[in-house]
Formats: sequence, C-alpha cells, structure tokens
Amino acid sequence: MLIASLFAEAPLYAILDTAVRPELPADAVLEALLRAGVRVIQYRHKEPLRRSHFERCAALARRTHQAGGAFLINDRADVADLCGADGVHLGQRDLPIDEARRLWPAPGKRFGLSTHNEQEALIASRLSPDYIGVGPVFATPTKAVPDPVLGPGRMGTIIRSVPVPAVALGGIDGGNLAEVLRRGARNFCVVRAVNRRPDPETAIRELQRIWRQATEASPVSRPVR
Repeated sequence: MLIASLFAEAPLYAILDTAVRPELPADAVLEALLRAGVRVIQYRHKEPLRRSHFERCAALARRTHQAGGAFLINDRADVADLCGADGVHLGQRDLPIDEARRLWPAPGKRFGLSTHNEQEALIASRLSPDYIGVGPVFATPTKAVPDPVLGPGRMGTIIRSVPVPAVALGGIDGGNLAEVLRRGARNFCVVRAVNRRPDPETAIRELQRIWRQATEASPVSRPVR
C-alpha cells in the first residue's frame, strides 16, 4: 500500500529511536503502536549496527507487516533491504535518494526525505519521494547537531508549497500538536512524545484524540497563514 494511503488512515508516523529509552524493548513499543492503529513506523539507530540490531529490525518488520503497516529504516538502505523493510528514510547528509533507489531497485519500496527549509523541500519534492519530513517544528534534543527550528507558521507554508505528502516533525507533543495541525499539517511524527512516556499506548491515543478533535473542527483544511 502507498505511504500516502497509510497516512490517510492514521496520521501519526512513529519513530522507534533506540537512544531515547535504551532500556525499553523496541518490540514492546511496536506492539503499543500497532494496537493504537499506527500504520507507518521507522526504526532509528544512530550507533553502529550489530547483528542483534539487524535481527531485531527483521522481527519488527515482520510484525509490522502482519498488522498491515509499513516499516522503514532510518539512513540505511542496505539494512532496510536485508531485514525486509518497506523503505528507508534519508536525511540531507545521507545517501542521495537516486543512489538509494539504484542500490535497492526492488519494486514497491518507499523512500522518505528529511527537509529543513523551503529550498530543501522544493528540491526534495522534485525527486518524487513517497513523502518528505518537514522540521524541526520545535526544538528537539533527538539530534546531536539539530537543524534550525522552523516554527509552526513556517512549517505550514512549506507543507502547502509541496506536491508530495509531508509530515511535520521535531519536538511535537500533546501540548503543541493542535497548533501544528491548525497551521496546516495533516500528518505528524513523534519520538519522545511516545518513547519517553511510561505507557506508550496511552500517549499515542492521546495524540490521536487531539488529531481527531482538530479534524472534526475543520474537516476541510484551512490552515492559518
């Protein structure tokens, strides 16, 4: 299924980041995500990948597929290929998307790109990715070298300017999600707002509740300019 179709079914794009809570098993968080109906999930591990990480990715990919979702790997198209993932998410300093497609030409694989400003978003959209990430909307400590914060207004302007599915990301949580949606985002990505909570499933459902309220209040998107 296309990433855009999965985003239409469930707006939350979740990242399993091994650095946020190393003591929390990734499979436990994955099960919480799947129970709550999340359909697109990314595995992010910035340290060297060992055999145990590869085996975990393969198991997570299989479980996500059983639930009808899409499982992506951050940065590494080779690992995504070997573990049976559905796609790879690439940053501005990672392997170029054209090279990733050349190295991983299997049909039906999905490619996402991070963008941090108007120019990057425009260039990325011309490369026909399955989606782009737009952020960071707010300050976030999940990156060792963070990119400049966009703010929700600028984020909305970028999202409205591109013809591909766009996901708002960076520092989004229950306290600011409504503003992100009001400014024009339809899909959003979270890391700490789920991974750092004692009960990830409850955290996910709270974010979904906020999204539903915003959608019901404005069935036709009319972002604030």
